Amino acid sequence: MASIGEIVQMKTAALTLMATRGEDQELVAQAALTYAPAADSDSDSDSVDRRKPRIIPSFGWHPWFSHQIIDDINSETRNDPPCSKAEHYKGVLTPPTKDEGLLHALPDLYPLSKLIADTRARLRQHPHGLVGEIGLDRSFRIPNAWLPHELEKRDASLTPGSREGRSLSPHRVALAHQRQIFKAQLRLAGSMQRPVSVHCVQAHGAVLEVLQELWSGHERKRVSNRQRRKRRLSADKAHENEQSDHEKDKEHEDDPQTAVTASRPFPPRICMHSYSGPPDVLRQFLHESNPADTYFSFSSVINFAGGSSEKTVEVIKALPEDRILVESDLHCAGNRMDELMEAIVRQISGLPPSKIPRWDLEQLFLERLPFHLYEYFWLLLRITVFGNLSKRQVVLFLSTATNKQRRSCPVFNPNPSGEQ
Repeated sequence: MASIGEIVQMKTAALTLMATRGEDQELVAQAALTYAPAADSDSDSDSVDRRKPRIIPSFGWHPWFSHQIIDDINSETRNDPPCSKAEHYKGVLTPPTKDEGLLHALPDLYPLSKLIADTRARLRQHPHGLVGEIGLDRSFRIPNAWLPHELEKRDASLTPGSREGRSLSPHRVALAHQRQIFKAQLRLAGSMQRPVSVHCVQAHGAVLEVLQELWSGHERKRVSNRQRRKRRLSADKAHENEQSDHEKDKEHEDDPQTAVTASRPFPPRICMHSYSGPPDVLRQFLHESNPADTYFSFSSVINFAGGSSEKTVEVIKALPEDRILVESDLHCAGNRMDELMEAIVRQISGLPPSKIPRWDLEQLFLERLPFHLYEYFWLLLRITVFGNLSKRQVVLFLSTATNKQRRSCPVFNPNPSGEQ
């Protein structure tokens, strides 16, 4: 969080700031309040950007910290006598540990019921807030306990709770435990109809299984091409009268009778962040019967690093154009994050035109926002997908864009300096 003050100097229009563990939930909430749009903003063009959230907060527990949660909600465990800290960790870590030093050094337990209650309260305080970063990870191992000399050299400016260069133990968190924590947070997102950001490493089948369990009984009926065309033609008209998600939530909270019909056991929109899965899984995520819309985001630091870029290109080729998002996946705000945002847009738009989607730019810009074009591109993909803007706010910008602005946009011109 040391770089949070640099947000105001950034070119990127808005940031989705993810919480991951107990130490950073409130920090994310405070950052969102600090950079909230001015309440007295008028309608002048110079203040349009101040009415939009600079930070979109996201609250949730990352799978890397799921072992710290004790499940006191699910029927199989809630009536059992409370177990000790050591008993809990021996039960959720695999292989089970006998290292008393590690067991003693692990954090105190955090009840799942409190996690859900605290997250619900923060989401109510932040009507644009998301649930995340949550998910499943088969690969990660928990770090070993701090050694005395490591503690002496620890960087005090870093938010506590992360690995910070410690060596890794041989222990992972049992996938069954991860699933329970993941599913509980998905249910919370569904009850408040908030989108989620999902971390998934070597567990795409398991993520799909959890989602399909929650989707069961809510599947969409298959529609004909004719019905689909009719829906598309009427979509703009429907959005004119559409309330925002948080307005609906507030109404439903006040009216218990409508709350039952509004709330569902799954989130309305899902972002598979820095998607690392294979192309052949995409059709299961995108199946027309799925009652939630799934999107896939990509970042330079994860998806275009080393040998992963070739697989990423294949995934992007296979995706529908309206399901692609971009992100920095960086923990520090400032110039480097801006550079990564521009880089990922260039990397995606620079792929062979015949093999990737070429977005209809008339749908990619917001009126009178004083940002460069690649930031319009990112803002619309990142925020409209998450329901903070209505389609009515998407307007034709091209008629007012100068040739210089067009040349500076990577989507128009992936090689603005003339490189081949």
